[in-house]
Amino acid sequence: MNKNILNTDIQIFINENLNTDISSLLLKKVSFEGVSLKEVVWQIEAKKKCKKKLSIWYNTPKIYFPNKLNIEQTSSQITARYKSNLVDGKTLVDITGGFGIDSYFFSKKINKVTHCEIDENLSAIVQYNNKILNVKNIETVPENGLRFLKESNLFYDWIYIDPSRRNDIKGKVFRLEDCLPQVPENLDFLFEHSNNILIKTSPLLDLSIGTRELKFVKQIHIIAVNNDVKEELWVLDKNYKGDIEIITVNLKKDEDEKFSFYLTEEKNACAEYTLPKSFLYEPNSAILKSGAFNLISKKLNIGKLHQHSHLYTSEVFTSNFPGRSFKIIQVLPYQKKILKENFKITKANITTRNFPENVAGIRKKLKIKEGGDIYLFFTTLMNEEKSIIICNKIH
Repeated sequence: MNKNILNTDIQIFINENLNTDISSLLLKKVSFEGVSLKEVVWQIEAKKKCKKKLSIWYNTPKIYFPNKLNIEQTSSQITARYKSNLVDGKTLVDITGGFGIDSYFFSKKINKVTHCEIDENLSAIVQYNNKILNVKNIETVPENGLRFLKESNLFYDWIYIDPSRRNDIKGKVFRLEDCLPQVPENLDFLFEHSNNILIKTSPLLDLSIGTRELKFVKQIHIIAVNNDVKEELWVLDKNYKGDIEIITVNLKKDEDEKFSFYLTEEKNACAEYTLPKSFLYEPNSAILKSGAFNLISKKLNIGKLHQHSHLYTSEVFTSNFPGRSFKIIQVLPYQKKILKENFKITKANITTRNFPENVAGIRKKLKIKEGGDIYLFFTTLMNEEKSIIICNKIH
């Protein structure tokens, strides 16, 4: 950590060049005392990535930023705030601390947070930033989190882990056993130091694989931000032996979409299949990730178009559907003759669900430009008929 970067003239230069092209910036003949231009550019690149993701850090003067990879890998402010609401008590240890975003938000709910980070430089950056942010209840430990626990006799209310995928397993199925620290093989040891463990994983982890690798799973939270699934949160309780609750959340600017269920509910649910009616519904990405394809039909009393299409319909509008809602204008069979006579749309938003052609191919074939107020769903209906459902979006 080069503290010369915090000098006033360098901080002014960083803030004045946040929108400057990085390549042209590197060509400038600018020099600073004790700091290379490359180091300053690294600060600019990292800070720019924080503008939307970490607005508290972006807007706070004199924050020291790590390399941009650390920023890319850290939780966003919105997801960190969400997960902080899952913990309570007096003590929490974050054994994979990173840039400390999660620890910062945990510190708003927990009396004392211990932040373990094996990278001494990154640990020093977090310690410095916490002072700037006036956070006084986070202890930074520049050490491997597992080793720290093994040398400690302390018992915590919570252990938080954000395992990172090893570089040598690219292309393979995502498993926790392929991450560091390796949670499954250390689970018994971890439960010697807490009854409650919160694990953040990539949405690439299949729920069925995760439930096989872990034990005492109480809840799985699937978190999307503006319909983009960002992370899965696994709540483990040493004393829990019941059914696993799945909580899907789509965090939006205006109103969050939530849909919760228990694993056995989905296993036992049967969807009602029907042809398109007056309204069409597309579940948000968190629900699609959860696999609650039958239960959403049963719980909301709406029909499903096909076993593999994951689109739903009803005659009466369902206002609380967690996803996008549409008014159906027309349904056309995807047949050359019928399309030639009846299909006159030249601009539309296109979605495919359980359909043999992709969006790019459809646009080229039917000469449809992107955009406009018309929404087209190319899908397969319960009678196996390939169809186009023409809709208007309900806002």
